[in-house]
Amino acid sequence: MFATEPLRIVAVSAGLSTPSSTRLLTDRLAAATRERLEAEQDRPVDVRVIELRDLAADIAGHLVSGFPPPALEDALSAVTEADGLIAVTPVFTASYSGLFKSFFDLVENTALTGKPVLIAATGGTPRHSLVLEHAMRPLFVYLRAVTLPTSVYAASEDWGAAGDAYADGLPSRIRRAGGELAVAVTGGRAVSGATRAPGVDDEVVPFEQQLAALRPA
Repeated sequence: MFATEPLRIVAVSAGLSTPSSTRLLTDRLAAATRERLEAEQDRPVDVRVIELRDLAADIAGHLVSGFPPPALEDALSAVTEADGLIAVTPVFTASYSGLFKSFFDLVENTALTGKPVLIAATGGTPRHSLVLEHAMRPLFVYLRAVTLPTSVYAASEDWGAAGDAYADGLPSRIRRAGGELAVAVTGGRAVSGATRAPGVDDEVVPFEQQLAALRPA
């Protein structure tokens, strides 16, 4: 039996401006994930970016009426059916944006069970980086998703910065996070078009060990 379905990566961007640093970070995380998946397995990779700005009126209407318009229903289905999810928000008032929260309020609280999620955020100052841990990670824990060890925060000064002896630069963090999502989506194995059950000679490496191997010593 041959698996022909692509691996589906869905990235949700809650940026409001055009151009948007949130969308830029979303695109770079999606590209890093695609690059790693295409390098290590031969199934096709389908990446879709959902701009919540374009769905803002639909989200508000659904919260009031309980009936999602077709475009919003399609976006929600894409998120819940994805093999891996990237979620990126700008920081407002030391937390995720209202638009970001409103969208995920519409996701059934069991629909993301076990789904690997890469969380990321953008902001004007590094002081808001803890939004990833005190706001975004608990949100996806409630939704029963599996948030990856590496989260990515990009302050204004991170764009174009090379990092220093104590912290990786933004491009390095993006590559590491994208690699973790790729490992999570494939279960830590190279996935070929032909699917088979593991044999007795296969070395089964625990998922947690695969993720740990991606992190710098």
